[in-house]
Amino acid sequence: MNQPLAYVHPGAKIAKNVVIEPFTTIHNNVTIGEGTWIGSNVTIMEGARIGKNCNIFPGAVISAAPQDLKYNDEDTTVEIGNNVTIRECVTINRGTTDKMKTVVGNNCLIMAYCHIAHDCFVGDNCIFSNNTTLAGHITVGDNVVLAGMVAVHQFCSIGNHAFVTGGTLVRKDVPPFVKAAREPISYVGINSVGLRRRGYEIEKIREIQNIYRILYQGKFNNSQAAAVIEAEMEASSERDEILMFIKNSKRGIMKGYFKSN
Repeated sequence: MNQPLAYVHPGAKIAKNVVIEPFTTIHNNVTIGEGTWIGSNVTIMEGARIGKNCNIFPGAVISAAPQDLKYNDEDTTVEIGNNVTIRECVTINRGTTDKMKTVVGNNCLIMAYCHIAHDCFVGDNCIFSNNTTLAGHITVGDNVVLAGMVAVHQFCSIGNHAFVTGGTLVRKDVPPFVKAAREPISYVGINSVGLRRRGYEIEKIREIQNIYRILYQGKFNNSQAAAVIEAEMEASSERDEILMFIKNSKRGIMKGYFKSN
């Protein structure tokens, strides 16, 4: 462990082959896994749980107290998985009494100046481009891409394999497998490029397209569309995932671009 001019609290649990660059501060009650690199001028505060083979770039602040006036110094955490890259000046706040933790999954890339607020749960293999901001209590599925300067409203959910274009304001839930854009946020198609990159066959992509045609191009409300999808589309894990997302949506799913939110 290399730490000239760095401060590491004696209570921090640091794997032997972690590299810590100068001018970094690591507080008490922190765990950092093997093979992780911590750049200069990083601040890792109490409650951070960082996995193996992560890269944390200068200026990042991990596990600071949540920006929530209800927070009363409860013992909460930030949990970051393995093989995560956190670029310059990213901030990730620890949880509150709602979920007691903020979570970032494995193999994620969080680009410069992103913010992940308290009680967010981010899945595996996600990419957040520069200046993307998550408010509190947000759930992001696996394989989600948020382009630059996306801002997500608190308590929103974003489904697996979704893609949200740059500068989008996310005020509604974004279902799985879709592309989202425009103002107000709207469905603009399925994320076919991302799905192909992840090995989805063309027949499966067409099945997902047909499901969303019923939801967004049929003359149904969401409940009616869900009933039609369940009745007319053959059962599959993708169909059931979409239906469950619609059913469980708290803020309501985004509309099609030709409908008002």
